[in-house]
Amino acid sequence: MTDLGTIARHLDGLLETQSIPDYPGALNGVQLSNRSAISRIAASVDVSKRVIDSVIRAEANLLLVHHGMFWGGAQPITGAAYDRLRLLLDHDVAVYSSHLPLDAHPTLGNNVLLARTLGLEPNAGFARYRTIDVGVRGDADEDTTELWRRADAFARSHGGIARSTIIPASHRTRRWAVCTGAGASSDSLLEAQTLEIDTLIVGEGPHHTAVAADDIGLVVIYAGHYATETLGVQALAGHLTTTFGIPSTFIAAPTGL
Repeated sequence: MTDLGTIARHLDGLLETQSIPDYPGALNGVQLSNRSAISRIAASVDVSKRVIDSVIRAEANLLLVHHGMFWGGAQPITGAAYDRLRLLLDHDVAVYSSHLPLDAHPTLGNNVLLARTLGLEPNAGFARYRTIDVGVRGDADEDTTELWRRADAFARSHGGIARSTIIPASHRTRRWAVCTGAGASSDSLLEAQTLEIDTLIVGEGPHHTAVAADDIGLVVIYAGHYATETLGVQALAGHLTTTFGIPSTFIAAPTGL
């Protein structure tokens, strides 16, 4: 067993937690400490009562997540927020969260892992946010409908379903980009157009992105916010198991989105 401080220092260095910019509510790093040495690690996409109950059943005392406890910003610790915190404290469960640092990691990140899961090999960055590229891009020669089928099979394996904008007959993916989670935005579509991307793979995006993509000849595959962000936390937990010899488990809690 290893203490939380040692694990946190390792993760902060590995993920460059302090230097990678993020949204204020992400609050990357240790979000909740505990008292005991870490005996089992649980990984999940989100913090929820459903997840915490599963963590307790698994007898884990470190929860790794992508979306942390304070995603919605400051709020009173009452109602559901109190119930979640009380459970974590009562069972001495620590919480470590990593959002954009995990999205962008070159080997353990959601984006690089999703690309490779779909049979694509990145060679450059995409989805610029301040000083970093959150996503990845590359070159290929793939039947786009077949690529969508792979994305759909992946999404369904995580309780979701993949959708796409209209895929023209015989469309081939030659320049692609991946940005997991809420990856479809006006900014990402503009970046894709500038880079002459023909296929953009994301988790989700607002309706207007589908309209705009069709106008500029861009195919967008929406593979599910939840599904596309399961990969990084699993890889990170596996890395800690290899590094520290601490057993780990993945807590599946699909949202349907």
